Amino acid sequence: MRRRHHFHIDHGGHSVSATVQTGHTAVVEVLVDGKETGYATTHHDHPVTVHIELPTDPPTQVTVRATPGPGVPRCIFETPSTEPHIMSPRPY
Repeated sequence: MRRRHHFHIDHGGHSVSATVQTGHTAVVEVLVDGKETGYATTHHDHPVTVHIELPTDPPTQVTVRATPGPGVPRCIFETPSTEPHIMSPRPY
């Protein structure tokens, strides 16, 4: 059964959202300021890393590491200059 889980974090004045759709093939979509900037798939519960850029001057390379399972999915936001941050789950 497929389910969608939503995560969010604000970083450096930018909104970063991730949607993890679970199932046989998990799908991860990442939006920055409402625009899709990253997409990845993985099988079963294998973790996947999505590389994205924040629209700064110069652009900032960041990653969202998604773990679809086992159990409840989770997302970690990583930048080169800070410690990894757990993205907050959203109920919608």
